[in-house]
Amino acid sequence: MKFVSTSIPDVVVVEPEVFGDARGLFCETWHDRKFSDAGIKARFVQANHSRSERGVLRGIHYQIRQPQGKLVRVVGGEVFDVVVDLRRSSATFGQWVGVVLSEENMREIWVPPGFGHGFLTLSDRVDFLYKCTDFYAPEHERCIIWDDPDIGIKWPLGDMEIILSQKDKNGVAFKDAECFP
Repeated sequence: MKFVSTSIPDVVVVEPEVFGDARGLFCETWHDRKFSDAGIKARFVQANHSRSERGVLRGIHYQIRQPQGKLVRVVGGEVFDVVVDLRRSSATFGQWVGVVLSEENMREIWVPPGFGHGFLTLSDRVDFLYKCTDFYAPEHERCIIWDDPDIGIKWPLGDMEIILSQKDKNGVAFKDAECFP
């Protein structure tokens, strides 16, 4: 298992070691001791599976109370995954990291508590799995608009038609968002 630093030190891309042959493949996606040794100390309390069609953009989501750390990965298809630092006290406040997660590259990304998260479905369909360190609490959920100019995420849109939920259409501007201390 390889832990790859990003431009935001607390956000880590995980590249599992994949063992494969004619029968198929095997890889570890979570190993508490290895993650802990890499500085990721997490206790997961909830696991989720979402499915999206091409062009679906979800995010930028976070919980202002009961913030969730998330370990995310794709088991079918491909996404452009984005993590935004929402900690006002951080030197990387308002900065973002984007990485392609796919069934082919088998990467995972660690989204620490205090960060916003979103993704754009690049394939015809995607199956997206994530483990969370705290429970979903809709009363604490917040959403920053996906195309906020102050954050400036460079989504790989091409000629893709974006599909947004009502929640994502109603996302607030970063300058108006509730953020973490």
